[in-house]
Amino acid sequence: MTTDTGYTAKDIQVLEGLEAVRKRPAMYIGSTNRIGLHHLVYEVLDNSIDEALAGHCKNIEIMLYKDGSVSVTDDGRGIPVDKHDSGKSALEVVLTVLHAGGKFGKQAYAVSGGLHGVGVSVVNALSETLSVEVRRNGKTYAQTYHIGKPLSDVKVVGDTDKTGTMIRFKPNTKIFETVEFEYNYLKERIMELAFLNAGLRIKMSDERDGNEQEFYYEGGIKEFVEHINKARTKLHAPVHFKKTKDNNEIEYALQYTDSYSESIYSFVNNIKTVDGGTHVSGFRTALTRVVNEYMRINKILKNDKKMSGDDAIEGLAGIISIKIPEPQFEGQTKAKLGNSEIKGIVDSVVYDSLMTYLEEHPTEAKRIMQKIISSMEAREAAQKAKELIRRKSVFESSILPGKLSDCIEKDPSKCEIFVVEGDSAGGSGRQGRDRNYQAILPLKGKILNVEKAPMHKVLTSEEIKAIVLSIGAGFGEDFDATKARYHKFVIMTDADVDGAHIRTLILTLFYRHFKPLIEKGYLYIAQPPLYKIKQGKSIQYAYSDAQLQEVLKQTGEKVDIQRYKGLGEMNPEQLWETTMNPETRTLKQVTIEDAIVADELFTILMGDEVAPRKEFIEQYAKQVKNLDI
Repeated sequence: MTTDTGYTAKDIQVLEGLEAVRKRPAMYIGSTNRIGLHHLVYEVLDNSIDEALAGHCKNIEIMLYKDGSVSVTDDGRGIPVDKHDSGKSALEVVLTVLHAGGKFGKQAYAVSGGLHGVGVSVVNALSETLSVEVRRNGKTYAQTYHIGKPLSDVKVVGDTDKTGTMIRFKPNTKIFETVEFEYNYLKERIMELAFLNAGLRIKMSDERDGNEQEFYYEGGIKEFVEHINKARTKLHAPVHFKKTKDNNEIEYALQYTDSYSESIYSFVNNIKTVDGGTHVSGFRTALTRVVNEYMRINKILKNDKKMSGDDAIEGLAGIISIKIPEPQFEGQTKAKLGNSEIKGIVDSVVYDSLMTYLEEHPTEAKRIMQKIISSMEAREAAQKAKELIRRKSVFESSILPGKLSDCIEKDPSKCEIFVVEGDSAGGSGRQGRDRNYQAILPLKGKILNVEKAPMHKVLTSEEIKAIVLSIGAGFGEDFDATKARYHKFVIMTDADVDGAHIRTLILTLFYRHFKPLIEKGYLYIAQPPLYKIKQGKSIQYAYSDAQLQEVLKQTGEKVDIQRYKGLGEMNPEQLWETTMNPETRTLKQVTIEDAIVADELFTILMGDEVAPRKEFIEQYAKQVKNLDI
């Protein structure tokens, strides 16, 4: 006996053309939030960059307009406009057909960043309007689209002696959560692309506020490394090498500093490989081999000691940029390179060139070796400190710090811990919390600045030890994010300068030593109120100056306003209601949108060099709203 389920051939939908993109935009651009929005610009920009990689484009201009649209203009060859096999102009095919482009064969592009060929057509599908101008064959061709559909055929609109393409589009407000382009968000990727393509000039202008910048780096990734290290004390001039082997272009730049963290960033065909891959493995293997070989030949180390890979990269800033015809990425996000043959090629190129550099630059080589030996000694001291700590059972997950007030719940996904500044706020938090799922860890004063401290000092810091133990996931090479005892770590500090400093110190600790917790979305910042507004028996809270003005508009001026400077000024009930109660609180989730920018910012704020910090303060001083004097 069969039953009619109501599911028949009529229910099978076939989405025509670009309709599939509008139906499931996240499948093509990752999301419909600000990240997905800005990804549209990168998709168009990638085509211009591919023209530069092919040697046909020297200048790119990006313009943000007042009407919410954005344009990308290049001086490349221009998208072909002649008739395609489909009967339409090749330009229309590129703009309306998924997986159509010049990147699939190797005639037009030997190397390209976009693998899937969906770029411009997806941008067209997700835009209210898109207009394109192509300059080639002495003519200017134009076409306009509305929601992915052409309003006319491709037309000749003038004569020109230039070549190139201009695409201007306005994102569809019905698809995106926000359609406001952020200048600074785009700037970081554009600057990165200019570094990766030496001699390419990229100009960005913002019609909305007159902002304008030009990015041009003749030195390419050599200048990139200098930029990364601008707030660090450098031990030598950057080492830069570029070689083509078996149709693969291998380029790297590196520079050692006296810092305790490493900053190695890798790219394949201009795509950032955040999870590394075979090219990074080859680079690290070669670096470790070179260091050990150089020390052996020059009898620098006794007792046949060998440096570890971690010793060789401490304090190193490095950029590995390779350009290969057929990259194979692991996963849709292109975060990791999988080509097995690349490891050996990179290893060979880096080993030969770096060994030659050290032999030809004995003074710089001596400084580098001294840095690596001090890294090894610090690691050995840290190992001894860790073993001592382990013997005392301090790092065992069952032993918790005495100052921690833990919660009853044991399921980490339901638990949250507030890292609180001072005993006073810790006391209020302890009394005001919901002890079923909320834990409190009060910290005494400012924790150690891990940006300036060697590992053995980090390990012996009592406040850091308390944080490590509370997290319960180990430390250093033993760290395992899956063992974390809480899935919400909330930094709760005072709304003053000291509180901001403590918050930055804790953020630096998490970024340098517990980065996987940030990547999993476990780190948050509490937003305590700045003001308490009392009118008779009525009490309201304001979390910003703008919100205070809004409250005052409603209540009038006859109110008692209290400016909170410390969490300890609030009683437990107030702290719960304003800052800890999930129903009423505001938490900021800490994310890493760009590791290079984050690394640079932590180094500027927390590193040794004063000049870059002064420059940062001067640049952003006008944006400070609350400053305690």
